[in-house]
Amino acid sequence: MKLIDELRSLDRNNIGGWSASVKAFFTVLLFLLVLFFGWYMYISDQQDSLDQLVSKEQSLKQEFIKQQAKAVNLEALQQQLDEMQDMLRQLLRQLPSKTEMPELLVDISQTALSAGLEVELFQPGSEAPKDFYAERPINLKLIGTYHQFGTFISGVASLPRVVILTMHDVSLTPEKADTGGAPASGQLVLQGTVKTYRYLEDDESGETKPSGKAKAGGRK
Repeated sequence: MKLIDELRSLDRNNIGGWSASVKAFFTVLLFLLVLFFGWYMYISDQQDSLDQLVSKEQSLKQEFIKQQAKAVNLEALQQQLDEMQDMLRQLLRQLPSKTEMPELLVDISQTALSAGLEVELFQPGSEAPKDFYAERPINLKLIGTYHQFGTFISGVASLPRVVILTMHDVSLTPEKADTGGAPASGQLVLQGTVKTYRYLEDDESGETKPSGKAKAGGRK
């Protein structure tokens, strides 16, 4: 009770005149306040860290569930991968081989002639090896009608070996008459570069020696 009476009668302008018990009370109170705020700031930082760890824990759990599902299906996925690789090898084997490529180029040229196209240029370029196949560009210039070009494409598709032809910088324009620059009746000119492909043999190192060029011009 004495301390309470002293607190009520404190002279705030004369702190030095306070009794020892009052000074001790405020000293303990200040220490407790400092301790409380220090503890609060520490706990606040720890709470932020805890929230981050909880969020990370949830992410890790989700990643674990995904990886666990993959692990459970790993054998089935590996089997599917092996089957896809087998299918890829079978498809590649359907492409022309190295020894068949020269004959294939002749077949393509002859197919164009059989379709009634005028072959002004048919010039295979150097072979370029890729990861598991090799591509060979062919510079060509063909003249004919829509129907003849359709017959040519159909003929290439019916060749014994699977033939893939991709077009690069190819243009299809009406043929100009010799005089006056007027379009020739029904005739079109296909000019540019196409690429054909073959598979690389097992004993090939990934580099294929360039082959010679063949050219067929002016045949009808």
